[in-house]
Amino acid sequence: MRRMLSLATTLLMTNMVMVTAGMATALMTTPVIAEPLHGIAMHGEPDLPADYKNFPYVNPQVKKGGSVHYGVVGTYDSLNPFNLKSIRTTARGIWDPGFGNFIYESLMVRSSDEPFTLYGLLAESVEWDENRTYIQFNLNPKAKWSDGQKVTPEDVIFSFEILRDKGRVPFSKRLDPVKSMEKVGENGIRFTFNEKADREFPLIIAASTPILPKHAIDAATFDQSTLKPPIGSGPYLIKSVSPGERIVYQRNPDYWGKDIPAKVGFDNYDEISVEYFLQDNTLFEAFKKGAIDIYPDGSPTHWDRAYDFPALANGDAVKETFQSQLPTGMLGFVFNIRRPIFADVNVRAGLSLAFDFEWANKNLFENAYTRTQSFWQNSPLTFLGHPADTRELALLGSAKDRVEPEILAGTYQVPKTDASGADRQILRRAVDLLAKGGYRIRNGKMVNKAGRQLSFEVMTQTQDQEKLAIAYQRTLRLIGVEMSIRTVDDSQYQSRSGSFDYDMIVKSYPSSLSPGIEQVGRWGSSSRDTQGSFNFAGTADPDLDRMIAAMQSARSEEDFQAAVRAYDSLLVSGHYLVPLYHVADQWVARRKHIGYPKKLPLYGYQLNTWWDERAQ
Repeated sequence: MRRMLSLATTLLMTNMVMVTAGMATALMTTPVIAEPLHGIAMHGEPDLPADYKNFPYVNPQVKKGGSVHYGVVGTYDSLNPFNLKSIRTTARGIWDPGFGNFIYESLMVRSSDEPFTLYGLLAESVEWDENRTYIQFNLNPKAKWSDGQKVTPEDVIFSFEILRDKGRVPFSKRLDPVKSMEKVGENGIRFTFNEKADREFPLIIAASTPILPKHAIDAATFDQSTLKPPIGSGPYLIKSVSPGERIVYQRNPDYWGKDIPAKVGFDNYDEISVEYFLQDNTLFEAFKKGAIDIYPDGSPTHWDRAYDFPALANGDAVKETFQSQLPTGMLGFVFNIRRPIFADVNVRAGLSLAFDFEWANKNLFENAYTRTQSFWQNSPLTFLGHPADTRELALLGSAKDRVEPEILAGTYQVPKTDASGADRQILRRAVDLLAKGGYRIRNGKMVNKAGRQLSFEVMTQTQDQEKLAIAYQRTLRLIGVEMSIRTVDDSQYQSRSGSFDYDMIVKSYPSSLSPGIEQVGRWGSSSRDTQGSFNFAGTADPDLDRMIAAMQSARSEEDFQAAVRAYDSLLVSGHYLVPLYHVADQWVARRKHIGYPKKLPLYGYQLNTWWDERAQ
C-alpha cells in the first residue's frame, strides 16, 4: 500500500546533522515512524506502483545511439543557468525543460502523464507526514557525479545554500520556507518547514531544484558567467563549446541512472548538438537542408504554406500534429503596470477592447486561431462555463466586487468585432472605458486632463509579433491613441525584458493542470521588483497573492479547482494583458529518422523520449 505513514514501518533512530543559517551542529533525532515512498503527488497518490518499470509514454526497448541536431533562435555566453547574469543567455540543455536536463539533475522527476506527480531520481525514496511539515529524501547509493564521486547529502545542502546566496530567482528563494536542513544517516537529507511553506513546496524542492557537486564548484565565482564545462550527475557530458553558435553533448557511458525506472526510455542519443540562429527564418532553412532534425512550428500560416520543399516531397522530412490535454495558457500584449499610464484598469480594459482579433485572424492567419479568454481555457480549471460557487465566492471575499459579473456567472466572452479593423460599436465601448480612466478625444487625439496624448511603445521580437502590433497600432490610431513599435534583437529583448524596461511586451504564459509556485514569479507581489523575474505585468496585488496561497494550500481537488477558477477570474478581470490566441494542436516537423513513442502523455510530446532510428 502506498500511504504517507504506516505503523507497520521500522522505527528509525539515527544521528543527524542540522544545518541552520549555514552552521552545522550535531543533534540526536527523536524517533520517527515513516514509510519510504517511491513517488508523491500534489493531490491523491501516484498512478504508478512502487515496482513500476518505466513511464508509460516511453519506448523501453528503444535502441540508443545516433544523434540529433536541435536548433534555437538566440545566443549563449555561459554554461551556468542559475545566476542572474546568465538567466537568458545560458546554453540550452544544461537545465532544460524542453530538451531535457543533460548535465544537472533533481532529487525527483515529474511524470508528464499526471498533473503533478514525482518519482525518484537522485533520491531513491522519500518520506513525509500528512501535513507536509517535513520531507526526507533518501539518496540512491548508486548516484554519482560524472567524475565518479558519490552524490552525498552534503551536496544537497551545498546546492540549496549556494543557490540561496548567489543564485537567481526562483532558486534563491528555495530556503525561505525551510526551518532546517538535516543530514540523516549516510544517504538521507531532511527539510523541516516553517510557517511560509505550503503543501506544494515539498514537491518544488524535489523536482525543480538542481543538485550541484560541492567538490567541483567554486562558491566564490558561482555568480559569474562561465564557459567551463561543469561536472554534473546527468546523462551527458559537454563535448564542445562554440559560444553563441553551437554546443555539443555526448553520452556519458558511465551515467549512473540509465537503468532506474524514471530514466528508462529517455536520453536516447549518443550525441546532441544545439545550433544557434539569429532568426527563425534561418533556422527553418537549416531544417529544410537537413542541418536541423526537429522544428517545432507555432505559426498556422507557416505550417500551411512553408513546407513545399524537396525533403518533404521525397519523405526525408515529415510533418506531425500532436494534441496535448493541457489548458491553453495565455499569449498576449502585456501592459507594464509599473508605468503610470497603465495603472487604471479602465484604461487597460479600453485598450484591450480596441484590438481587433477577428481582423487579424482573418487577414494574417486565415482564421486558424481561436481567441483565448482564460488562462486555463479548455480545462476544468477555467472559470468559463463554471458559475462561481460558494467555495470561489468565499475565497474571493470582497475581491468579488472587482470581478466582472459575466465572469462570476461563467458566461464571459471577449466581444467579437465585425473583422473590419474599425468596428464602430466596439471602438465606442473602448472610448467609454478610456473616459472612465480619465481620457477624452480632443482634436483627434486621446488625451488626459493635462492634454497629454495616450501613447506608449510595444517591444516585439519576431516578424509575427510585429505584424500583430501593426494591426493593433492601426486600430488604436482610429481612437487617437499612439502606439509605436520597436522590434529588437534577442540580446536586447532579453536584457530589457529582464529589467522591465518596456511599456508593453508580447509574452506567453503556459498553463499546467497543477498551477502553483510559478504563479508567484509571474503575478505575485514578491516578484514585482525582482530583476529577472517573470512578473512582466508588474502586479503586486494582495488578492492575487491570496488566491495563489489558496491554490498551494488546497487539500482536496474541489478546493484546488475553486482556487484556480477564482484566481483566473481575477487575472482576466484585471486586464493585465490583451489576450491573443491559441491552437489546440502541437505542430512539429522532423527528419524521417527521428522516431518517437506511440503513446502521447498528458503534457504532449516529450523530446527527451525521442530517438534516432539509424542507431545500430
